[in-house]
Amino acid sequence: MQEKEIGKIAHYYGHLSVGIIQLTDTLKIGESIHIKGHSSDFTQSIDSMQIEHASVSEAKLGDMVGIKITQKVHPGDKVFKVIA
Repeated sequence: MQEKEIGKIAHYYGHLSVGIIQLTDTLKIGESIHIKGHSSDFTQSIDSMQIEHASVSEAKLGDMVGIKITQKVHPGDKVFKVIA
């Protein structure tokens, strides 16, 4: 299983379980991501994404995208796209 770094966590809203990812590559609904940081290390699929509170199916380089996160993350955690 290969991985490609596509961004990092910019912010985490604990009460919503939403992580904001600053993207350095594209990301689409249905893809899987691996979040790795000092105390985070898990993989999850992308079920929904939002940019500025609007649902999107795809995000591109430079976008700040919000996604539902299954576990607590921290600013600076690296985000990788899982390539099957």
